[in-house]
Amino acid sequence: MRATFLSALWVLVYASMVSVAVGQVPMDTNINNFFLHGTQPNGLTNQLLNSSNCMTCHSGTVTGVGATVPIGDDWNGSLMAQAARDPLFYACLDIAERDAPGSGDLCIRCHVPRAWLEGRSTPTNGALINSGDRDGINCSFCHRLVDPFNELADAPTVDVEILAALGANAPPPQMDRGMPSASGHGGNGSYVVDPLDRRRGPFPLPPIGEPAEGNEADCELYHEALFSPFHTRSQMCATCHDVSLPHFKYDLSGTAFIPNPLGTAHPSGNKYDMVPIERTYSEWLKSDFAVGMGVNMEGRFGGPGQTYVSQCQDCHMPSVTGHGCRFVPEPRDDLPRHYFAGASTWQLDAIAQQYGPGGTGELSAAKVSALAANKARNIDMLERAADLIVYLDDEPTPGIDQLKVRVVNQTGHKLPSGYPEGRRMWLTVEFFDCTDYTVPFEVRGHYDFDTADLDTGSTKVYEMKGGLDETLAALLGRTPGPAMHFVLTNKVFKDNRIPPRGFTNLKFAAVQASPVDYAYADGQYWDDTYYEIPAYAVGARVTLYYQATTKEYIEFLRDNNPFPGNPNNRGQIAYNLWVSNGKSRPVEMARVGYPSLYGVELKGDMTGNRQVTVDDIPDFVDVLLGLNTDPRLICAADMDNLNGPDGADIQPFLDKILEP
Repeated sequence: MRATFLSALWVLVYASMVSVAVGQVPMDTNINNFFLHGTQPNGLTNQLLNSSNCMTCHSGTVTGVGATVPIGDDWNGSLMAQAARDPLFYACLDIAERDAPGSGDLCIRCHVPRAWLEGRSTPTNGALINSGDRDGINCSFCHRLVDPFNELADAPTVDVEILAALGANAPPPQMDRGMPSASGHGGNGSYVVDPLDRRRGPFPLPPIGEPAEGNEADCELYHEALFSPFHTRSQMCATCHDVSLPHFKYDLSGTAFIPNPLGTAHPSGNKYDMVPIERTYSEWLKSDFAVGMGVNMEGRFGGPGQTYVSQCQDCHMPSVTGHGCRFVPEPRDDLPRHYFAGASTWQLDAIAQQYGPGGTGELSAAKVSALAANKARNIDMLERAADLIVYLDDEPTPGIDQLKVRVVNQTGHKLPSGYPEGRRMWLTVEFFDCTDYTVPFEVRGHYDFDTADLDTGSTKVYEMKGGLDETLAALLGRTPGPAMHFVLTNKVFKDNRIPPRGFTNLKFAAVQASPVDYAYADGQYWDDTYYEIPAYAVGARVTLYYQATTKEYIEFLRDNNPFPGNPNNRGQIAYNLWVSNGKSRPVEMARVGYPSLYGVELKGDMTGNRQVTVDDIPDFVDVLLGLNTDPRLICAADMDNLNGPDGADIQPFLDKILEP
């Protein structure tokens, strides 16, 4: 009763805040609705440097040795480096700006931090982003980041002064919704950047002119670097990998999200009081990977010889023996590779096409090669992200086996995780009969690689779907339910993505990452799906696929761009790049039944009902007498797989009927 009253009250209040017109209307927002704490535009004394300033020392070959310095190439090939060139970013930005004016500021602050920090996120449609800004999430930005909370009190001494100088702009505590509440650390792009060009990292370097120790001692050209434990922890990754919509807040009942008034910043600034869009960091935070030494993955992830993995960096920046600076002749044995390997596939090809030598020329041939190398690494990571196990099991239908398919999440977050729109994982199950062992006669979850269409109705698809609740939809003249207008999302309608080790429903509810319209038991980091085995099937092949951008999403970006008919609108550009780069060809994450099929044959099943009973006797006799020449029945009657159906098969057939 109270919830009904509060909902009615909310409708009246919000009706006074916006003018509801016939048909669709945008949200009543401006840039102030998207204010987030941290360093603000034009708040740096020394501006960020272009990555080219760093490559003199951190790429190329070691002077006098000839060994490769990989940091530059690693980073150039990553989507971190290309975040401001990502065609999906711009296509999505156009729609977001139309749906909620000013929302582009939220997107630009993480994708194009240099533009945001230097005041070029206004106008919020990205019109002022320049080629220098497209340097992306670069060296200067990351290595000037300050721990926004310094909860362990081990940050560089100067950081205390930096945080104090922010005053009211200092990020507020990010406390989750658990009872008791716990810290969720940073997130949502509320970053703090050293206003001076004081660089930080996992390896300290003294000021120029002072003696150095270890393998830095021979460096001829180097800068000071403050030792920053923050750069070794997952908390740094939280900066942009927990994303919330700040123009929404919880209603008085704490069960639904309502928009903040026009021009009003979020009242608490706590990401857990906003609409959750991405919770990759929080998923990790509530997993076993965040506890103690982490999880023994037996070398699946991490650097050479590493068994336990814990921090994001362990998997996405594995440490190796290598050279970090071309002026230091000796390698170090703890060099973090700057791969930032993830799940990007066709986007890297698209960026190479659009900005490489065949496009604008902004990226050199060497950088295009780095993109191709990182795409291969991303695919390799996807192939290690899950295990696929197949069983014959009669639990759902006692006495009649079904194909039980288990997907095991081997990552430190949900599978899949990250930006949810257009991103999915699914199972394709192919069944074969004895007439053709190469072409299946029945497929569940069929994907057409030419048209990019997936039969979603016959299989399990792992995804998150957000959209508009009934109240918000009515006020904006839209249809309630799942929708791809992410900036209008105020309700999650589906989330069946597989949780990581250590999952509990209470812990994930505390960070707004609960399963929705699905259920996982505490401790479950796998998911099972049962498939009925069709009549006369003898073998099966099961494949787990991942796709970064679905046909439905890319067509949405094309068809909903606010500049329809303009062949250069960014939705159309993204669509064209998607088509010319394989239509986001799905990645095969795992497969069972190749090259040899997984056996599902049931000898003696003459009627095709997946049982062997007295009802099968007439057809069995007809096959033995040559009265029935159906090849599938002949296979079923050949109990010993020798010489075709004959008298030797009678006793095994009878034994099968008499099995308890």
